[in-house]
Amino acid sequence: MPHKITLTGSATGPLREYDRYVAFDMREKGSPSAPKGLKKSTFISYTVFVAKKAFNKTGLTKKSIMHEKVLIQGEPTLDIPIDECPGEVGVICFQITVLPNKNDKEKNQSEEKKEPKQEASASPEAPQNTESKKQEETQAPVSQPVAKEEKKEVKPIQPEIQQVPTEEKKTEKKKTTLSNQPKGTQDLLNFDDIIVPEEFLKTRPNPEKTQKVIDFVKRTGRLDEPLTVEKESKILKDGYRRYVVAKTVKMDQVPVVYEYQK
Repeated sequence: MPHKITLTGSATGPLREYDRYVAFDMREKGSPSAPKGLKKSTFISYTVFVAKKAFNKTGLTKKSIMHEKVLIQGEPTLDIPIDECPGEVGVICFQITVLPNKNDKEKNQSEEKKEPKQEASASPEAPQNTESKKQEETQAPVSQPVAKEEKKEVKPIQPEIQQVPTEEKKTEKKKTTLSNQPKGTQDLLNFDDIIVPEEFLKTRPNPEKTQKVIDFVKRTGRLDEPLTVEKESKILKDGYRRYVVAKTVKMDQVPVVYEYQK
């Protein structure tokens, strides 16, 4: 099993864009202690590779990536060419998260301290409001509160009636969409969310078998079998031929079977 790695920090170099992913360099402090006779490690440089779709969801840009602090979760790799990976270690990112700045935390804390003071200043006015409300209640006729109570009883019945058919429609839609897919399909995933390992990209599926699957898709409008994908990371585990076919015919969504991490 590949080793997982977690990094925190900001980009130390400009963002580099490729066909389906982006890359940037980071660095972290090395080990504070070292064996006798060896120098202490000050910093270790990393080159992080992130899928474009996952990067765009963070809202980061070429400029902000240099200033924002990010959390990277992924696994190290040695299969990337040196010219694309100037860092000492290459990291394939599975999840990227923007961490809040210290200034934002201090602002939130100061705002939380101000709120109780405002509530305390508003408290002297509360007795006046209660007295005015009591006067209004004594002046109002008896028939008004009865009408209000009747309205309150009628209102909560309506949303309960509306919720039942909407939930049933959602379940019916899922059943019909999955029933049109190949046998064993558990879910439909966006094609761009699937991450293909380097070992698959280095192989080339048999052209004749690939063409047969393409003909099947054109004839039926769906794949013959679902792809096997890891549940959390969306990494392709099996079905690279069908992945190539889906890319060739430009399918937006593909049927998948989940494999859970051990």
